Amino acid sequence: MLDEVQRAPDLLLAVKLVVDRDRPRRTGRFVLTGSANLLLMERVSESLAGRAYYLKLWPLTRGELRGLGSVGIWSELLDAPVPEWPAVVEAREAVPEDWRIATEIGGLPVPAHELQAPAQRARWFDGYVDTYLERDLQQLARIDDLGDFRRLLRAAALRLGTVLNQADLARDIAISRPTAHRWLNLLETSFQIVRVPAFAVNRTKRLVKSPKLYWSDVGLARHLGGGEPTGAHLENLVLGDLVAWREVAPSRPEIFYWRTVNQEEVDFVIEAGTNLLAVEVKATTRPAYSDARHLQTFRSEYGEAVKGGLLLHGGHETLWLSQGVLAVPWWRVI
Repeated sequence: MLDEVQRAPDLLLAVKLVVDRDRPRRTGRFVLTGSANLLLMERVSESLAGRAYYLKLWPLTRGELRGLGSVGIWSELLDAPVPEWPAVVEAREAVPEDWRIATEIGGLPVPAHELQAPAQRARWFDGYVDTYLERDLQQLARIDDLGDFRRLLRAAALRLGTVLNQADLARDIAISRPTAHRWLNLLETSFQIVRVPAFAVNRTKRLVKSPKLYWSDVGLARHLGGGEPTGAHLENLVLGDLVAWREVAPSRPEIFYWRTVNQEEVDFVIEAGTNLLAVEVKATTRPAYSDARHLQTFRSEYGEAVKGGLLLHGGHETLWLSQGVLAVPWWRVI
């Protein structure tokens, strides 16, 4: 097993030579781990294409923190007919939880699993940011102005769940747009941020539309942004479970957001084969019919391709808001 392999990219060529000489080839002979995405690193010329399987280990899910070793019930909902969704939801062992506490804890193992007091977690996050800036990132790319970079971290945390506008971000922290672009790519390469692309039937348009910005760990995002928790943090908590599920789902589903020129928006669109599952996240404890209006618009737009809509909320009640749109407490799904 070789850890932090991104620090010695030349090792990948040696691994490739050994694997190619190994006949018959033995699966799992080498386990390579690291805190950066080798496929996005410019100075890594060897990707081990055809010789390696890449698995992204996201922060711990709520199910993992509870000792269940699981992700949310996304696959079960996609497999079940929509009228059976309440039964699928109720069949899962679920423990109510305050989303504000869950988003403060996050999913990084030490603050989420080992530290109990908020002050302890805050000190750990401070240390994580310091060592991340001074050690890990300098291994990937030199950052000349750490002060500006820290401001970009905070600005990105404050823009949680918004459509990313790199020009506005650069202007707000007084750096050039190319610098903001490079630093955001660096954050993505080092698994700090997650960009959720826009959904469109035309797949080319998905590539050119601006993505929404989230963090891989919502606890870190809350620490960097400060202030009170918002609905965007609950969205980020749900996204964390979705990306962990996507990583292990055999069908390799994709996750998007949907937004119209009239500012109608659905937080997440799951595309699994020919099925679409629309997910809206609301911090309210009393979901109403009006909360489902954008889900209904999405269903009207894409018709039978939409399996159904979920509205995840901060309350305790499971109820139908309209035809094909079920309101469910967030803690019953993830």
